[in-house]
Amino acid sequence: MVVSLVILLTGCKDRTIISYRAPKDAPVAAQPAAPAADTNKLPPGHPPIGAAAAPGADMAGTTVPTAGDASGLTWTAPAAWTAKPLGAMRKGSYAIKRDGGETDLSITAFPGATGGLEANLNRWRGQVGLPALPPAEVTAATERYEANGLPVIVCDYAGGGNRIVGAIVPFGGNSWFFKLTGPDALVAAEKPAFLEFLKTVKAP
Repeated sequence: MVVSLVILLTGCKDRTIISYRAPKDAPVAAQPAAPAADTNKLPPGHPPIGAAAAPGADMAGTTVPTAGDASGLTWTAPAAWTAKPLGAMRKGSYAIKRDGGETDLSITAFPGATGGLEANLNRWRGQVGLPALPPAEVTAATERYEANGLPVIVCDYAGGGNRIVGAIVPFGGNSWFFKLTGPDALVAAEKPAFLEFLKTVKAP
């Protein structure tokens, strides 16, 4: 009987309800986004990652490897031309001052056909603001001859007050580009000397 009373009293006793506030889970820290490619650290002239190269871009502004020195050509520059420091792409570089102005002569070399003759001629046309021509037309408007056993293809384009007189010389599996650029009148005046200079280009 006592046991039953104890149980009864115990069972009737108010129960204290204790509540707990569970801490919320700590928020997950946001992961920092991967840094964007720093185009300032790309090689000079390299297009941004994921971007297509601009059509008609100058070969000297790309990352195409230059031809090896072992397959190089030689030449004799006129005394009036001033040699300039070579850049990463240039095999030869000259400043030509005339009539208070200046033109630039660059010599570069790249493996293979570098897109083909027609593409390279139209690229130079684009650099002076001229439209591209169909392959047959753009190649027909060139002068071709052989000098010292080397095939030489010469072009002359003027537009927008500027002019390019260029020559392409295929040799040793590479394409060599000789390009005289500058103000229209100055380049036109220097063209005869440039054509004579091309006759000095020889295989080693």
